[in-house]
Amino acid sequence: MIILGNGVDIVKNSRIKKAIKNNNFIKRIYSISEIKESKKIANKTNYFAKRFAAKEAFVKSIGMGFRNGINFYDISIKKKSSGEPTISVSNNIKQLIKKKFKINNFETFLSLSDEDKYSIAFVIIKKN
Repeated sequence: MIILGNGVDIVKNSRIKKAIKNNNFIKRIYSISEIKESKKIANKTNYFAKRFAAKEAFVKSIGMGFRNGINFYDISIKKKSSGEPTISVSNNIKQLIKKKFKINNFETFLSLSDEDKYSIAFVIIKKN
């Protein structure tokens, strides 16, 4: 297995609780599918905080940050049928990764966790 990168991010839940009161923040950061899924979730603060941390961890794993046309909403955190979190990215991001690492296929691994005050995400990206 060839690991191309890894990233971790931690976020204070109170920061996200305040931010998600602003609809513009939600639309700028979260994908349509994440916003739709949030309607089913009781603890919206931790739901959005984990996804925020995951997006930050993902861009750290590819070593690019939020530049070169990468936007928060281009990264979507979803659940597999097993309940395992997974990362879905736009075609723009796929092309940037393929060009940067000179690869055709890649796979991501995501771990999410939260407590009362903090949410954390860890991402590994590997060559397929």
